[in-house]
Amino acid sequence: MNQPSQNPADSAFVKIENVTKTFAGIPAVKNVSIDIAKGELFALLGGSGCGKTTLLRMLAGFEIPTAGRILIDGKDMTGVPPYERPVNMMFQSYALFPHMTVEKNIAYGLKHDRMTDAQRKDRVKQMLDLVQLSELGHRKPHQLSGGQRQRVALARSLAKHPKVLLLDEPLGALDKKLREHTQFEIANIQDKTGITFVVVTHDQEEAMTLATRIAVMDRGEVRQIGSATEVYEYPNCAFVAGFIGSANMLDGVVRSVNGTTSVEVPGLGTTVEARETTHLAAGQSIKVAVRPEKIHITREPPPPGINAMEGTVDDLAYFGKDSLYRIRLATGTVLQVNNVNARRAAESERVAQWEDRVWLSFEPSSVILLKD
Repeated sequence: MNQPSQNPADSAFVKIENVTKTFAGIPAVKNVSIDIAKGELFALLGGSGCGKTTLLRMLAGFEIPTAGRILIDGKDMTGVPPYERPVNMMFQSYALFPHMTVEKNIAYGLKHDRMTDAQRKDRVKQMLDLVQLSELGHRKPHQLSGGQRQRVALARSLAKHPKVLLLDEPLGALDKKLREHTQFEIANIQDKTGITFVVVTHDQEEAMTLATRIAVMDRGEVRQIGSATEVYEYPNCAFVAGFIGSANMLDGVVRSVNGTTSVEVPGLGTTVEARETTHLAAGQSIKVAVRPEKIHITREPPPPGINAMEGTVDDLAYFGKDSLYRIRLATGTVLQVNNVNARRAAESERVAQWEDRVWLSFEPSSVILLKD
């Protein structure tokens, strides 16, 4: 994967400035500002109706901002129609022509460019080599697998050498294994071409695998922008913590801040120690979040110095590489715990079974404290 741009605002290639879009007076995008560096693979991530596709369509020129502006390579795109913008868009449906061969599908977008037939043929060959379909140029779309059709659509989108490539849910039609494989292919192709990619997706794992940075959107607003590590390990609000991955989230009240933060959490029936201390004060109400994989489950009490509590196994599910436990505490709160199955074991050798009494523990550094 590409390394994230350190200071995208200093070298913004795509600049979205205070963009708002309303439909019949109802805002779909609200005052969004994003700086995307040249050569970056940037993801717009969010659930249905969050505004991510509307934002992508404004970048493409298919929708006009109600307020704000979009700049690409320093040029204001206000009033610039889609066909004159230095962008291309790859749609979720791929939109391949069924009666054309792979080569002709890729060449279609080049027919109005000032190129000789030899130059056009050479460009198509370059694109087929890039997406590793050199031997399939004479086939038609129905003779290809889903992953191959996806690569043809990508090759056609890249053939015109756009400055920015927009991808709308590019892997949505693929099965899980093929989707995981293709994520790395897209990232490698983007790295080879150096073209700026902007990807819209609702899939958190897809965004985290593909993108150098992610903008998490909710109800038309950008809630956080950062690398996969930043938005997962250091979410800035309860929405991001809950949307990216899974989190056990409970209400708490800060009791003291002195090197570490002590938070009373009624749902856990105990006071939790957290490493975070920034902008917190005694008496402050906050949200306490702990990722399921950060919680250790044991049959014996853990050593002192870490957060610990006892509970009963309500449910468990085996997924092969890991197991999910739902542990009910004395307070009635149910916590989710992921336990990695690091070694091959029989069912009877699992760390715990249904209705077993177990201990849960987590480090202070694993506790996420959120103001909203």
